[in-house]
Amino acid sequence: MLGGCGAWPAAGQACSGYLVAHEGFRLLVDPGYATLPRLLERTGAELVDAVLISHGHADHCADLHPLLRARRFRDDPPSALPVFALAGALDPVLALDRPGLLENAYALRDLTPGESLAIGPFEIRTWALPHSVPNVGVRLRASGTSLAYTGDTGPSPNLLPLASGADVFLAEASYPERVPADSERTLSSAVDAGETAARAGVGRLVLTHLLPGTDPDVATAAARRAFDGDVSIAQPGLAIDLTG
Repeated sequence: MLGGCGAWPAAGQACSGYLVAHEGFRLLVDPGYATLPRLLERTGAELVDAVLISHGHADHCADLHPLLRARRFRDDPPSALPVFALAGALDPVLALDRPGLLENAYALRDLTPGESLAIGPFEIRTWALPHSVPNVGVRLRASGTSLAYTGDTGPSPNLLPLASGADVFLAEASYPERVPADSERTLSSAVDAGETAARAGVGRLVLTHLLPGTDPDVATAAARRAFDGDVSIAQPGLAIDLTG
């Protein structure tokens, strides 16, 4: 995990950002604020093989821009980076530089909710999930193991097939107990994540997108009221080995 803060990065933290690796292939999921420095502690910018982005909020995609710059301004720039996202979601980020400067640094592929696709060794399925902007939940599978990720989401019947039987369920949990009324259709709580994890029979629950100032122990305890399996918090340095 590169980070797991929602909205903005707290001191010493980073927003949503997850590096998923298998058979030497590095897939970067949701490079939000402050994730690039954490990524560069683990691998070179030129060694990222593809990027997958759930939705266009900056706390999930802003650091795509410096990642592309880190690749573009090398003496030996790598080939264009495949970037998978919903149509139009990345227009603001990709417009941060003068026109044409980064056009050879990436190859944009539009995602369509409900489609299945392959990215490197990963088989990927997608579901539309409700948020304040279009958002897609993704399930990654490789060598018999699976990771399900919600992006940001409110309640949805699509959460159950997304998470069903996943080895790891990476679930947005902006609030520990209750989502405020003005966001209850677009965000989730740790209680919500725990209930979905229990119903879906996942192996491990990882709570992410906690808003800065949220007590992680309170969020963990809230999720455990519904889910009796392993619960952890997404934060820089957390590593999960699905091969063992």
